[in-house]
Amino acid sequence: MKFTARMMVQSFLGMLFVMAIQVQAAQSSISAETAVDAYISNLLTEMDRIKPLYETDRPAYFNAVEEALARFVDFREVARGVMARYGTGPNGATDQQLDRFAGVFRKSLVDFYGSALATYGGVDFEILPADSEPSDPENNTPVKMSIQSDDGSRFEVQYVMFLDNAGVWKLKNLYIEGVNLRRQYYSQFDSLMMSNNYDIDKVIDSWEVSQ
Repeated sequence: MKFTARMMVQSFLGMLFVMAIQVQAAQSSISAETAVDAYISNLLTEMDRIKPLYETDRPAYFNAVEEALARFVDFREVARGVMARYGTGPNGATDQQLDRFAGVFRKSLVDFYGSALATYGGVDFEILPADSEPSDPENNTPVKMSIQSDDGSRFEVQYVMFLDNAGVWKLKNLYIEGVNLRRQYYSQFDSLMMSNNYDIDKVIDSWEVSQ
């Protein structure tokens, strides 16, 4: 299943909500839900601040989006998850290929989702009660959120959060209306591998986020 344009916008909003979370080691005892809730208002302020730059100074706009993403998302680990079986093992990607794909993947997300943000209106959100206690809260804590877009429709986002070595909550995976985004990106990577005779370098060269 390919992303629709609406799903791509929704996934960007979901990622931006996560990017607002920066919890230092001394604060790592707070829950992922509390962290998400506490930083949403800061994120919305940042969205309002950078949005006008899309028309007046587009390079500065995309730089601001990229800085926000890079501050809170470990793109190397996300890239490894997208590559899945192609990123591990003796026949998998080398460290250099993984680093290169992380850079290409990062740029593709900034370009596409940054453009989506510039044309998307305001949102309202509500954190939903957890279904159950996570079995490994530091490495796999789901946080569900209901988001209302500017047209009044609602959609559900689930963040899979983890605490890194510095005690910072970061994104591990993201679900939009039950769709596993990392798995969707893996499907794209797998398809490109098959069509490029399993040449990882060619796949990296041709990578684009599905639109």
